[in-house]
Amino acid sequence: MDGNDDANAAARERPTRARAEDAIRTLIAWIGDDPEREGLKGTPKRVIRAYEEFFAGYEDDPVGYLTRTFEEVDGYDEMVVLRDIRFESHCEHHMLPIIGRAHVAYLPTSRVVGISKLARVVEAYARRLQIQEKLTAQIANTVNEVLRPQGVGVVIEAAHQCMTMRGVHKPGVTMVTSQMLGRFRSDSRTRREFMSLINHQGGSTNL
Repeated sequence: MDGNDDANAAARERPTRARAEDAIRTLIAWIGDDPEREGLKGTPKRVIRAYEEFFAGYEDDPVGYLTRTFEEVDGYDEMVVLRDIRFESHCEHHMLPIIGRAHVAYLPTSRVVGISKLARVVEAYARRLQIQEKLTAQIANTVNEVLRPQGVGVVIEAAHQCMTMRGVHKPGVTMVTSQMLGRFRSDSRTRREFMSLINHQGGSTNL
């Protein structure tokens, strides 16, 4: 998986906080405002603090969230679904927000993972510069490689501000991506059950 490699490369080449703040001042000046006026003096520090939150996923280890599993499931081997995981990410092409929901499911073998850990995996990958297709694959592949289940299904529905705030200016457009592995790919009944569960009562359509 490339998550840790990306994070390690970024850490090796990471500029200082002072340089990052200077870059924000440069952008303020470039757009035509004065970075030294009263209302903007503290903006570089605030922006960098916000970026630390937006991109905290580079400091996270998604694999680590899935390494603690539980065997005492009394033979449960049916689908586990975590639906409507809200996330906020940023498009790597324009650094504008991607806001959406992820639905993650797997068919366990003999072990299950704490349900909140699936949400943490979504969050760890979402809080990086992303494209939606890559985000979908990263979540599915990580769950599959660590848990070794019978199958994994991931569906993401998201609105991209690079399409609503600029360019074609088309609000209300939702992009849907999916990744099906194992039985979710090979067994149409499993895939239909997953899609039925995430669309139950239309809960997944309001981003």
